[in-house]
Amino acid sequence: MSGDLLDTSILIAPDPTVSSSLPPSAAISVITLGELRACVLLARDATVEATRRARLTAVQAVFASLPVDEPVAERYGDILAVARSQRRTAKATDLLIIATAAAHGRTLHTLDERQASLARAAGVPVHAICNRTDRDTERASARARK
Repeated sequence: MSGDLLDTSILIAPDPTVSSSLPPSAAISVITLGELRACVLLARDATVEATRRARLTAVQAVFASLPVDEPVAERYGDILAVARSQRRTAKATDLLIIATAAAHGRTLHTLDERQASLARAAGVPVHAICNRTDRDTERASARARK
């Protein structure tokens, strides 16, 4: 299979130009659904919860979600080995999303430059939309959640 895989950072980006340039055949990892679900459950108030729930529902309706299966687990091990051999720290969710892209032969789209850098080091094609670090992405995400 080929095509594109969207990282969660793309789907929660507050910049509307990011979502307007998404490839039409893009998919997501089931890990992204889990991250978006956690955001719903951690909402500070009913308005934020409703906004997050609407985003989750829209994402589920628009994008095919790819499972974490045995081929993804194998690629996860490969990517974890790359990260550890280079003394990189990475979130398990980022590793699983990179592994999903790798196992399905998809280009990873992300706003997270650290994730993009690790994916490149592991030989996964990447389309990094912005040069943001995890911290920048988390700040943007926090602003989007308000």
